[in-house]
Amino acid sequence: MEPMNVMLFHSTYGLRPAVRAAADRLRAAGHEVWTPDLFEGRTFDTVEEGMAFNEEIGKDELLKRAVLTAAPYSERGLVYAGFSLGASIAQTLALGDEKARGLLLLHGTSDIAESASVDELPVQLHVAEPDQFETDDWLSAWYLQMRRAGADVEVYRYAGAGHLYTDPDLPDYDAEAAEATWKVALGFLDSL
Repeated sequence: MEPMNVMLFHSTYGLRPAVRAAADRLRAAGHEVWTPDLFEGRTFDTVEEGMAFNEEIGKDELLKRAVLTAAPYSERGLVYAGFSLGASIAQTLALGDEKARGLLLLHGTSDIAESASVDELPVQLHVAEPDQFETDDWLSAWYLQMRRAGADVEVYRYAGAGHLYTDPDLPDYDAEAAEATWKVALGFLDSL
């Protein structure tokens, strides 16, 4: 197993303890992990507060912050990863980085540019079923667009779990689904 360089982006709640714990789990498996703080120290107790702050900053500024953080490491061949909002950011960066080694999406996806093109980029998505932010119709269209862009996509759905089911400090938490997710995700990283 070759250790991976993982750029792990937080959700709209900010850089919470669950993100640091996830990074520690990946490090314990031998990977190098960075957890950029795109909210510059701010964290939120509700998704509504986080989304309001996210809108205040704006998508372009968040992407700029993410690109500036990832750029010094992209030559190493990054695996982009993220939670919910962070997953959408990770997806955007991975699709624009020809050296990307993989894309690990937890609880989220993003729009895909018509011009997106990758060479069999390994992509793994873990998402609740149902998920109010990742509806079945959206995920079906997303999957087809990612395949058309050239990605090698695996999707794992977790029935009955809440949106951010891997965060033990949130009401969405589902211990069984979270452990299953991490087992599969670590296998994914080992396969790259």
